[in-house]
Amino acid sequence: MKIDGELLNKLEKLSAIIIQDDKRAQIKDQLSEIVGFVEVLNELDLKELKANLETKKLPFRKDEPKSSEVIEALLKHSPAQKEHFFLVPKIIE
Repeated sequence: MKIDGELLNKLEKLSAIIIQDDKRAQIKDQLSEIVGFVEVLNELDLKELKANLETKKLPFRKDEPKSSEVIEALLKHSPAQKEHFFLVPKIIE
């Protein structure tokens, strides 16, 4: 399928983009290549292929607690804190 100026104008309106005049020929060629590739894919005979619905089981790491100094470093820079939390003014009454 060849992308012509009329179709490019429709695509331009649908996508809400503005294609500069000096880029129009390049965009038409690129879109024609993409559509041509999809047309080749549509010609493939996939009737005998079955969909693979299995998921591979990924190995998970053990969930082990680790100490981190990030919380303490952040709380050092806060104006008010209590235990491991930021203190902020109450905004809901």
